[in-house]
Amino acid sequence: MGFLLLIPFYLVRFSLMAALDREAIGRAAHFPPMPGGEKVAYYLYQLSTVALLLGILPARVRTTPPALFGTGLLLYLAGLALLAGAVRDFAAPAPGGMRRLGLYRLSRNPMYLAYFVFFVGCTMLVQSPLLLAITAVFQLSAHWVILAEERWCIRQFGEDYVRYMAEVRRYF
Repeated sequence: MGFLLLIPFYLVRFSLMAALDREAIGRAAHFPPMPGGEKVAYYLYQLSTVALLLGILPARVRTTPPALFGTGLLLYLAGLALLAGAVRDFAAPAPGGMRRLGLYRLSRNPMYLAYFVFFVGCTMLVQSPLLLAITAVFQLSAHWVILAEERWCIRQFGEDYVRYMAEVRRYF
């Protein structure tokens, strides 16, 4: 059943993060103020997240065709590994609060990237075109949320974040 796919996700996203730093859960749940269209994107992001989780819960993992199953499994595991690394790095104390170590040296948004890779893997494992479409909405809306977060980071961290943006890609 698809719900088994979500257990490692929740263990990494919440249990690992809480074990590393309880306050990190609150920081990860923080969304900056979003005007107009970004607010719509925020709601689409939240709704698509819920739709993905609820859609995966009752789904069945399909092992044929083998190439699709293998690719889905690879993306699923890569998403979990990337998420574990992003959570570890996010939870690590950072002087001034800005993360620049670990995966944050390679991507300004490794957690969002991990979510996307994980959900694409899940949709391939359950072979759901509908969930794949919802994943596309999820990623497009996440991009607009990320733009708002970047503006917030510039206000919060100033020139340090602007330099970070010049040095590190938004994704990979």
